[in-house]
Amino acid sequence: MNTNTQTTRLYHSTLSPFCRKVRLVLAEKKIEVELVEEKYWENPPDLKRRNPAGKLPVLRHRGHMLAESQAIVEYLDEVVADPALMPRQPLDRHEVRRLCAWFDDKFNSEVTQPIMNERVWKKITRSGYPDSRAVKDGLRAIKEHIDYLTTLLEARRWLAGNAISLADFTAAAHFSCLDYISDVDWDRSEAVRDWYATIKSRPAFRSVLADQVPGIHPAPHYAELDFG
Repeated sequence: MNTNTQTTRLYHSTLSPFCRKVRLVLAEKKIEVELVEEKYWENPPDLKRRNPAGKLPVLRHRGHMLAESQAIVEYLDEVVADPALMPRQPLDRHEVRRLCAWFDDKFNSEVTQPIMNERVWKKITRSGYPDSRAVKDGLRAIKEHIDYLTTLLEARRWLAGNAISLADFTAAAHFSCLDYISDVDWDRSEAVRDWYATIKSRPAFRSVLADQVPGIHPAPHYAELDFG
């Protein structure tokens, strides 16, 4: 057996919510993975060879190169059946996919991207100073999203229903990036805070909570399961 082609390897960026989503699902499925940090902003020559779109994450699994975070995690849920992270009923599956899209599209564009771009990526890539207006817009938008999640959690144990799903890991990936830099008002909703504390306490989160980004220190409560 050629171990080089069989090793599961994730090309990722530590504070990317899309990469974190894949990391969390890999860990939940107990799939051992080698993490390879990529400075995608430097346009590494091999990135487009692995993914013609030139984006992260890229997962090498069973000798295949897989791209796009949602496609990757659904693939993983199909090839490693236990634990199941997609429900069986079509309407329930739709709700999981709807919420995954909510976070990867709407939440990302309104909250994660503007805040992380200004407070993290400009510093890492040395591409200018933070735009305080963009950060304020993101902080204002996150309140509306937290309020929406509160309404969901009033009727459900998890975001998409009564079982944990890809929707929870997608949402947690985004929140964890923002929580690293202490940009989530956890006091706004006890329901959302309890939901995040519960998923944060899962073994799958251990690697993410151990992350350290050079030059950017995590919030004091970041790795505390009870928020310190």
